[in-house]
Amino acid sequence: MDGHTNGTASAVAVSKLVKRYGDMVALDYFDLDVRQGEIFGLLGPNGSGKTTAINCMLALLTFDEGTVRVFGERITPTSYALKRRIGIVPQNVAVFNELTVEENIDYFCSLYVPDKEKRHALVKEALDFVGLADYRKYRPAKLSGGLLRRLNIACGIAHRPDLIFFDEPTVAVDPQSRNAILEGIQRLNRKGATVIYTSHYMEEVEQICDRILIMDHGRHLALGTADELKAMIDTGERISIETDDLGGHADAADATLERLRALPFVIGADYDGHELTVNCRRGDHNLIDVLQLLERDGTNIGHLSSRQPTLNDVFLELTGTALRD
Repeated sequence: MDGHTNGTASAVAVSKLVKRYGDMVALDYFDLDVRQGEIFGLLGPNGSGKTTAINCMLALLTFDEGTVRVFGERITPTSYALKRRIGIVPQNVAVFNELTVEENIDYFCSLYVPDKEKRHALVKEALDFVGLADYRKYRPAKLSGGLLRRLNIACGIAHRPDLIFFDEPTVAVDPQSRNAILEGIQRLNRKGATVIYTSHYMEEVEQICDRILIMDHGRHLALGTADELKAMIDTGERISIETDDLGGHADAADATLERLRALPFVIGADYDGHELTVNCRRGDHNLIDVLQLLERDGTNIGHLSSRQPTLNDVFLELTGTALRD
Protein backbone atom coordinates (compact mmCIF):
# COMPACT_ATOMS: atom_id res chain seq x y z
CA MET A 1 0.00 0.00 0.00
CA ASP A 2 1.45 3.34 -1.00
CA GLY A 3 0.59 5.89 1.66
CA HIS A 4 1.25 8.91 -0.49
CA THR A 5 -1.50 11.38 0.27
CA ASN A 6 0.10 14.80 0.11
CA GLY A 7 -1.05 16.77 3.09
CA THR A 8 -4.55 18.14 2.89
CA ALA A 9 -4.81 19.29 -0.78
CA SER A 10 -8.30 18.29 -1.80
CA ALA A 11 -9.14 16.55 -5.09
CA VAL A 12 -12.89 16.30 -4.48
CA ALA A 13 -14.79 18.03 -1.67
CA VAL A 14 -18.50 17.30 -1.35
CA SER A 15 -20.38 19.13 1.38
CA LYS A 16 -23.96 18.56 2.62
CA LEU A 17 -25.13 17.25 -0.74
CA VAL A 18 -28.87 16.66 -1.09
CA LYS A 19 -30.48 15.02 -4.13
CA ARG A 20 -34.19 14.21 -4.23
CA TYR A 21 -36.24 12.32 -6.77
CA GLY A 22 -39.78 13.33 -5.88
CA ASP A 23 -40.34 12.03 -2.34
CA MET A 24 -37.23 9.84 -2.41
CA VAL A 25 -34.05 11.26 -0.91
CA ALA A 26 -31.10 9.75 -2.82
CA LEU A 27 -28.43 11.84 -1.07
CA ASP A 28 -29.09 13.03 2.46
CA TYR A 29 -26.59 15.80 3.40
CA PHE A 30 -23.79 13.62 2.07
CA ASP A 31 -20.15 14.61 2.78
CA LEU A 32 -16.95 13.36 1.18
CA ASP A 33 -13.40 14.68 0.96
CA VAL A 34 -10.86 12.95 -1.27
CA ARG A 35 -7.25 14.07 -0.96
CA GLN A 36 -5.00 14.47 -3.95
CA GLY A 37 -2.84 11.40 -4.57
CA GLU A 38 -4.94 8.79 -2.77
CA ILE A 39 -6.96 5.79 -3.87
CA PHE A 40 -10.28 6.39 -2.17
CA GLY A 41 -12.82 3.57 -1.81
CA LEU A 42 -16.53 4.37 -1.93
CA LEU A 43 -18.63 1.48 -0.64
CA GLY A 44 -22.34 1.00 -0.24
CA PRO A 45 -25.01 -1.61 -0.91
CA ASN A 46 -27.04 -1.33 -4.12
CA GLY A 47 -29.31 1.70 -3.90
CA SER A 48 -27.14 3.44 -1.29
CA GLY A 49 -26.57 6.51 -3.49
CA LYS A 50 -23.03 5.77 -4.77
CA THR A 51 -23.79 6.28 -8.47
CA THR A 52 -25.93 9.35 -7.75
CA ALA A 53 -23.05 10.82 -5.70
CA ILE A 54 -20.55 10.16 -8.51
CA ASN A 55 -22.87 11.71 -11.13
CA CYS A 56 -23.23 14.82 -8.95
CA MET A 57 -19.43 15.05 -8.56
CA LEU A 58 -19.11 14.91 -12.35
CA ALA A 59 -21.84 17.58 -12.81
CA LEU A 60 -23.86 15.07 -14.83
CA LEU A 61 -26.74 15.48 -12.37
CA THR A 62 -28.10 18.62 -10.77
CA PHE A 63 -28.64 18.50 -7.00
CA ASP A 64 -30.92 20.28 -4.55
CA GLU A 65 -28.50 21.49 -1.89
CA GLY A 66 -24.80 21.43 -1.04
CA THR A 67 -21.55 22.03 -2.93
CA VAL A 68 -19.12 19.99 -5.01
CA ARG A 69 -15.58 21.23 -5.56
CA VAL A 70 -13.01 19.48 -7.73
CA PHE A 71 -9.39 20.60 -7.28
CA GLY A 72 -10.74 23.57 -5.30
CA GLU A 73 -13.16 24.79 -8.02
CA ARG A 74 -16.92 24.43 -8.13
CA ILE A 75 -17.80 22.05 -10.93
CA THR A 76 -20.70 22.88 -13.30
CA PRO A 77 -21.93 21.22 -16.50
CA THR A 78 -19.81 23.70 -18.50
CA SER A 79 -16.57 23.40 -16.48
CA TYR A 80 -14.75 22.02 -19.52
CA ALA A 81 -11.21 22.80 -18.37
CA LEU A 82 -11.92 20.96 -15.10
CA LYS A 83 -13.64 18.06 -16.85
CA ARG A 84 -10.54 17.54 -19.05
CA ARG A 85 -8.68 16.64 -15.86
CA ILE A 86 -11.19 13.87 -15.03
CA GLY A 87 -11.45 10.32 -16.38
CA ILE A 88 -14.38 7.94 -15.95
CA VAL A 89 -14.39 4.15 -16.24
CA PRO A 90 -18.10 3.27 -15.98
CA GLN A 91 -19.50 0.02 -14.63
CA ASN A 92 -21.13 -0.86 -17.94
CA VAL A 93 -18.63 -1.19 -20.77
CA ALA A 94 -19.22 1.84 -23.01
CA VAL A 95 -17.43 1.38 -26.35
CA PHE A 96 -18.41 1.45 -30.03
CA ASN A 97 -18.67 -2.03 -31.55
CA GLU A 98 -18.09 -0.79 -35.11
CA LEU A 99 -14.72 0.78 -34.19
CA THR A 100 -11.52 -1.16 -33.54
CA VAL A 101 -9.84 -1.17 -30.13
CA GLU A 102 -7.41 1.53 -31.26
CA GLU A 103 -10.14 3.66 -32.90
CA ASN A 104 -12.25 3.49 -29.74
CA ILE A 105 -9.41 4.76 -27.57
CA ASP A 106 -8.61 7.47 -30.13
CA TYR A 107 -12.25 8.58 -30.26
CA PHE A 108 -12.60 8.95 -26.48
CA CYS A 109 -9.21 10.65 -26.25
CA SER A 110 -10.25 13.12 -29.00
CA LEU A 111 -13.03 14.41 -26.73
CA TYR A 112 -10.27 15.92 -24.57
CA VAL A 113 -7.23 16.20 -26.87
CA PRO A 114 -7.93 17.71 -30.31
CA ASP A 115 -4.27 17.58 -31.50
CA LYS A 116 -3.85 14.43 -33.62
CA GLU A 117 -0.09 14.05 -33.10
CA LYS A 118 -0.38 14.35 -29.31
CA ARG A 119 -3.25 11.91 -29.39
CA HIS A 120 -1.32 9.33 -31.36
CA ALA A 121 1.28 9.09 -28.56
CA LEU A 122 -1.42 9.00 -25.84
CA VAL A 123 -3.37 6.21 -27.57
CA LYS A 124 -0.22 4.11 -27.92
CA GLU A 125 0.59 4.69 -24.25
CA ALA A 126 -2.94 3.65 -23.20
CA LEU A 127 -2.80 0.50 -25.39
CA ASP A 128 0.52 -0.51 -23.80
CA PHE A 129 -0.72 0.37 -20.34
CA VAL A 130 -3.71 -2.01 -20.47
CA GLY A 131 -1.81 -4.67 -22.47
CA LEU A 132 -3.97 -4.43 -25.61
CA ALA A 133 -1.31 -3.49 -28.20
CA ASP A 134 -1.63 -6.92 -29.87
CA TYR A 135 -5.41 -6.49 -30.13
CA ARG A 136 -5.45 -2.92 -31.46
CA LYS A 137 -7.04 -3.89 -34.82
CA TYR A 138 -9.72 -6.10 -33.18
CA ARG A 139 -13.32 -5.02 -32.85
CA PRO A 140 -14.77 -5.20 -29.28
CA ALA A 141 -17.03 -8.18 -30.12
CA LYS A 142 -13.92 -10.35 -30.57
CA LEU A 143 -12.54 -9.56 -27.09
CA SER A 144 -13.06 -11.66 -23.96
CA GLY A 145 -14.84 -10.06 -20.98
CA GLY A 146 -11.55 -9.29 -19.25
CA LEU A 147 -10.02 -7.66 -22.35
CA LEU A 148 -13.19 -5.65 -22.91
CA ARG A 149 -12.89 -4.27 -19.37
CA ARG A 150 -9.29 -3.30 -20.13
CA LEU A 151 -10.46 -1.47 -23.27
CA ASN A 152 -13.07 0.33 -21.16
CA ILE A 153 -10.26 1.46 -18.85
CA ALA A 154 -8.01 2.57 -21.74
CA CYS A 155 -10.85 4.75 -23.12
CA GLY A 156 -11.26 6.45 -19.72
CA ILE A 157 -7.57 7.14 -19.04
CA ALA A 158 -5.98 7.84 -22.46
CA HIS A 159 -6.09 11.63 -21.95
CA ARG A 160 -3.99 11.26 -18.75
CA PRO A 161 -6.55 12.57 -16.25
CA ASP A 162 -5.54 13.79 -12.78
CA LEU A 163 -8.69 12.31 -11.20
CA ILE A 164 -10.15 8.96 -12.27
CA PHE A 165 -13.45 7.39 -11.25
CA PHE A 166 -13.55 3.58 -11.43
CA ASP A 167 -17.08 2.25 -10.95
CA GLU A 168 -17.01 -1.54 -10.35
CA PRO A 169 -14.21 -2.10 -12.92
CA THR A 170 -13.69 -5.81 -12.17
CA VAL A 171 -17.28 -7.09 -12.30
CA ALA A 172 -17.43 -10.53 -13.97
CA VAL A 173 -13.79 -10.76 -15.03
CA ASP A 174 -11.37 -13.65 -14.57
CA PRO A 175 -8.80 -13.51 -11.71
CA GLN A 176 -5.91 -12.77 -14.09
CA SER A 177 -7.68 -9.75 -15.62
CA ARG A 178 -8.77 -8.62 -12.17
CA ASN A 179 -5.16 -8.57 -10.95
CA ALA A 180 -4.05 -6.75 -14.12
CA ILE A 181 -6.77 -4.11 -13.57
CA LEU A 182 -5.92 -3.61 -9.88
CA GLU A 183 -2.19 -3.35 -10.62
CA GLY A 184 -3.00 -0.88 -13.39
CA ILE A 185 -4.99 1.30 -11.02
CA GLN A 186 -2.11 1.29 -8.54
CA ARG A 187 0.34 2.22 -11.34
CA LEU A 188 -1.87 5.15 -12.41
CA ASN A 189 -1.97 6.26 -8.80
CA ARG A 190 1.83 6.05 -8.46
CA LYS A 191 2.10 8.24 -11.56
CA GLY A 192 0.09 10.89 -9.73
CA ALA A 193 -3.59 10.21 -10.47
CA THR A 194 -6.13 10.48 -7.67
CA VAL A 195 -8.54 7.52 -7.83
CA ILE A 196 -12.12 7.13 -6.58
CA TYR A 197 -12.96 3.43 -6.59
CA THR A 198 -16.26 1.64 -6.06
CA SER A 199 -16.48 -2.12 -5.82
CA HIS A 200 -18.53 -4.98 -4.45
CA TYR A 201 -15.35 -6.89 -3.69
CA MET A 202 -14.16 -6.08 -0.19
CA GLU A 203 -10.79 -7.78 -0.58
CA GLU A 204 -9.98 -5.50 -3.56
CA VAL A 205 -10.91 -2.39 -1.64
CA GLU A 206 -8.76 -3.52 1.28
CA GLN A 207 -5.87 -4.30 -1.07
CA ILE A 208 -5.67 -0.99 -2.95
CA CYS A 209 -7.51 1.80 -1.09
CA ASP A 210 -5.79 4.28 1.23
CA ARG A 211 -9.08 5.31 2.84
CA ILE A 212 -12.61 3.95 2.55
CA LEU A 213 -15.99 5.63 2.99
CA ILE A 214 -19.03 3.47 3.73
CA MET A 215 -22.37 5.01 2.76
CA ASP A 216 -25.97 3.87 2.97
CA HIS A 217 -29.35 5.54 2.36
CA GLY A 218 -27.53 8.51 0.85
CA ARG A 219 -25.59 9.17 4.07
CA HIS A 220 -21.95 9.04 5.12
CA LEU A 221 -21.74 6.20 7.70
CA ALA A 222 -18.03 5.71 8.39
CA LEU A 223 -14.65 6.75 7.03
CA GLY A 224 -11.12 5.51 7.65
CA THR A 225 -8.41 3.09 6.64
CA ALA A 226 -9.44 -0.58 6.56
CA ASP A 227 -7.90 -1.06 10.03
CA GLU A 228 -9.63 2.02 11.45
CA LEU A 229 -12.99 0.82 10.13
CA LYS A 230 -12.47 -2.64 11.67
CA ALA A 231 -11.69 -1.02 15.02
CA MET A 232 -15.11 0.74 14.95
CA ILE A 233 -17.15 -2.44 15.33
CA ASP A 234 -17.72 -4.69 18.33
CA THR A 235 -16.53 -7.90 16.67
CA GLY A 236 -12.78 -8.33 17.21
CA GLU A 237 -12.44 -12.05 16.46
CA ARG A 238 -14.56 -14.78 14.92
CA ILE A 239 -13.87 -18.35 16.06
CA SER A 240 -15.19 -21.28 13.98
CA ILE A 241 -15.01 -24.86 15.28
CA GLU A 242 -16.22 -28.01 13.55
CA THR A 243 -17.86 -30.43 15.97
CA ASP A 244 -20.74 -32.91 15.76
CA ASP A 245 -21.14 -33.30 19.52
CA LEU A 246 -21.22 -29.87 21.14
CA GLY A 247 -21.28 -30.39 24.92
CA GLY A 248 -20.35 -34.07 24.60
CA HIS A 249 -23.81 -35.41 23.57
CA ALA A 250 -26.91 -34.30 21.64
CA ASP A 251 -28.93 -32.95 24.57
CA ALA A 252 -26.06 -30.90 25.98
CA ALA A 253 -25.55 -28.50 23.04
CA ASP A 254 -27.98 -25.83 24.29
CA ALA A 255 -26.48 -25.76 27.77
CA THR A 256 -22.94 -25.40 26.34
CA LEU A 257 -24.12 -22.59 24.02
CA GLU A 258 -25.59 -20.75 27.02
CA ARG A 259 -22.32 -21.10 28.94
CA LEU A 260 -20.39 -19.77 25.91
CA ARG A 261 -22.76 -16.80 25.55
CA ALA A 262 -22.23 -16.00 29.24
CA LEU A 263 -18.46 -15.49 28.76
CA PRO A 264 -17.79 -11.75 29.22
CA PHE A 265 -16.01 -11.31 25.83
CA VAL A 266 -18.57 -13.23 23.73
CA ILE A 267 -20.97 -11.16 21.61
CA GLY A 268 -22.82 -14.16 20.16
CA ALA A 269 -22.53 -17.93 19.65
CA ASP A 270 -24.37 -20.11 17.10
CA TYR A 271 -24.33 -23.84 16.35
CA ASP A 272 -25.84 -25.51 13.26
CA GLY A 273 -25.24 -29.13 14.29
CA HIS A 274 -21.80 -29.27 12.66
CA GLU A 275 -20.11 -25.91 13.11
CA LEU A 276 -19.89 -23.63 16.12
CA THR A 277 -19.33 -19.91 15.44
CA VAL A 278 -18.37 -17.60 18.30
CA ASN A 279 -18.11 -13.82 17.77
CA CYS A 280 -15.86 -12.17 20.33
CA ARG A 281 -14.75 -8.71 21.32
CA ARG A 282 -11.03 -7.99 21.11
CA GLY A 283 -9.05 -10.03 23.63
CA ASP A 284 -5.71 -11.79 24.04
CA HIS A 285 -6.91 -15.26 25.03
CA ASN A 286 -10.47 -15.61 23.69
CA LEU A 287 -9.63 -18.81 21.83
CA ILE A 288 -8.02 -20.47 24.88
CA ASP A 289 -11.00 -19.62 27.09
CA VAL A 290 -13.50 -20.97 24.52
CA LEU A 291 -11.50 -24.20 24.08
CA GLN A 292 -11.19 -24.74 27.84
CA LEU A 293 -14.97 -24.42 28.27
CA LEU A 294 -15.63 -26.86 25.39
CA GLU A 295 -13.10 -29.34 26.77
CA ARG A 296 -14.69 -29.24 30.22
CA ASP A 297 -18.05 -30.02 28.57
CA GLY A 298 -16.57 -33.02 26.72
CA THR A 299 -16.82 -31.60 23.15
CA ASN A 300 -14.77 -33.30 20.43
CA ILE A 301 -13.13 -30.61 18.33
CA GLY A 302 -12.44 -30.97 14.60
CA HIS A 303 -11.13 -28.20 12.30
CA LEU A 304 -10.71 -24.88 14.09
CA SER A 305 -10.08 -21.34 12.80
CA SER A 306 -9.91 -17.89 14.28
CA ARG A 307 -9.92 -14.74 12.17
CA GLN A 308 -9.89 -10.99 12.60
CA PRO A 309 -12.91 -9.06 11.32
CA THR A 310 -13.05 -8.33 7.59
CA LEU A 311 -14.41 -5.25 5.86
CA ASN A 312 -17.50 -7.34 5.13
CA ASP A 313 -18.08 -7.73 8.89
CA VAL A 314 -17.75 -3.94 9.27
CA PHE A 315 -20.18 -3.43 6.45
CA LEU A 316 -22.66 -5.91 7.87
CA GLU A 317 -22.57 -4.33 11.31
CA LEU A 318 -22.88 -0.75 10.01
CA THR A 319 -25.52 -1.24 7.30
CA GLY A 320 -27.26 -4.44 8.34
CA THR A 321 -26.60 -5.87 4.87
CA ALA A 322 -23.76 -7.83 3.35
CA LEU A 323 -22.29 -5.87 0.43
CA ARG A 324 -23.19 -8.53 -2.12
CA ASP A 325 -26.93 -8.28 -1.29
